[in-house]
Amino acid sequence: MLTGIEIKNINHLGIVAGIIDELEIVDIINQELVIDEQEIVNSGEIVQAIILNGLGFVSQPLYLFPKFFEGLATEHLLGKGILPEHLNDYKIGRVMDKLYDYGLSELFLLIALSAAKKYNVNLDFSHLDSSSFSVHGQYNQVLSSVAESQGKEAELEPIPINITHGYSRAHRPDLKQFILDLIVTGDGNIPVFIEAASGNSS
Repeated sequence: MLTGIEIKNINHLGIVAGIIDELEIVDIINQELVIDEQEIVNSGEIVQAIILNGLGFVSQPLYLFPKFFEGLATEHLLGKGILPEHLNDYKIGRVMDKLYDYGLSELFLLIALSAAKKYNVNLDFSHLDSSSFSVHGQYNQVLSSVAESQGKEAELEPIPINITHGYSRAHRPDLKQFILDLIVTGDGNIPVFIEAASGNSS
């Protein structure tokens, strides 16, 4: 009987991780967000883990994130020395703050243009469309006016979108909503730009 053998799964996630590596998504993110030499898992690797997690565990609370990677070969999928317990909600939250401060749309554009260049995607023509997503519940308006900001430092704070009433493509004018704008290439409908906007945006 063999002893000391540990079996871990990769499943379809190996293919996804391979594509992420081929597109150099981790490197692009780390270049923009900067690596802290003291951290075990860098920002790019956390984003890679979020992408892999998004393919089957999205309905679980963030504190259960490490559970998804239990039984998976995390070192093979994400990097040497990375274990499920390193992918905790505190680390993910800090990386999400960094991504928000940098700008998700800007980062997505960098990655999309890099991928388009690698695969010779034609960017001569593109298509822009927007979709509205209706939501339930109470959402307070965000005070986005500079006049209502306190001091110069507050004016530089990123302003989130407003969940509010607007033209509803879902035919639910009674519900508040937000808008998602997407630009895709004429060559293969590859997304190159994505941005969330306030529910009353045109």
